[in-house]
Amino acid sequence: MASLSLPVVDHKRGLIITGIGGLMMTFDAPLLRLAEVDVHTATFWRGLCVFIAMTGFWAIMRFVKRDPMPLVNGFDGWVVACMHCCANLLFMLALFNTTVANVVFILALNPLFAALFSLVWLRERISTATWLAIASGIVGVAIIVSDGVETGSLFGDLMALLCVMVIGLGLTFVRRSGKNLSLAPGVGALMAALAVLPFATTVAAPFDKLIFVAANGLIVMPIASAFLVAGPRYLTAAEVAMFFLLETVLAPIWVWLLMDEVPSVQSLVGGAIILATLGGHAIYRLSQAHGERHPVTS
Repeated sequence: MASLSLPVVDHKRGLIITGIGGLMMTFDAPLLRLAEVDVHTATFWRGLCVFIAMTGFWAIMRFVKRDPMPLVNGFDGWVVACMHCCANLLFMLALFNTTVANVVFILALNPLFAALFSLVWLRERISTATWLAIASGIVGVAIIVSDGVETGSLFGDLMALLCVMVIGLGLTFVRRSGKNLSLAPGVGALMAALAVLPFATTVAAPFDKLIFVAANGLIVMPIASAFLVAGPRYLTAAEVAMFFLLETVLAPIWVWLLMDEVPSVQSLVGGAIILATLGGHAIYRLSQAHGERHPVTS
């Protein structure tokens, strides 16, 4: 099998791209919370706005460049769109059925699921350190989910867990494909918007509420989705997934400051275990990668 290693320049480019995407993603949950609309309304308008923004960008690029980036890019693009649709639906169900802190702490397991899928699909070896991190991460999630059992938010916690599995699988698929699938999430967002229509009594909401969803769908999510999906072209799926930790750290802070939603003790303990685990694992991976790029010669 051909090596998936990339030049240092491409690695730096990937770090910048995914860093911007991860930072933008931190505003997703807070904006949806500020909208104060039901899950069907939020999912519909969020998905529709993301689709409009990303297809609008694609249309502009068709006029600017003779060879613009594809909107879907063949079968692989449709697979990513379907995965993005599922991730959207699961994320919204999680967000509206548990706390923001619980959602983002569980989503922090992205790197571990990405590593597992890479082992199965891409035959990328998983080190002993990663296996230990996976075990520790499971302990952290178990603590968070135990809080969900007590507070009645178990359904939301489980939806977040399924969401992180889909995201990890999607990042690994993009890594395997090697194609430019940056705009495929726009189609997936539209699919999610259409999927909730049969279950919605209405998608109407006051303008002062929808403006938060529109800001999310037209600005935050298109940039975050496009940049994070572009990341695996330059980095491993597990490395890209590490940038979801920005949301884990910052999103609960934004919600705490804006809406006074204080995380529970179990959520903080479980989240601290996950963050410590992934932080240590990230440092270990980066130290190994540095050693591989700069081998010691006798």
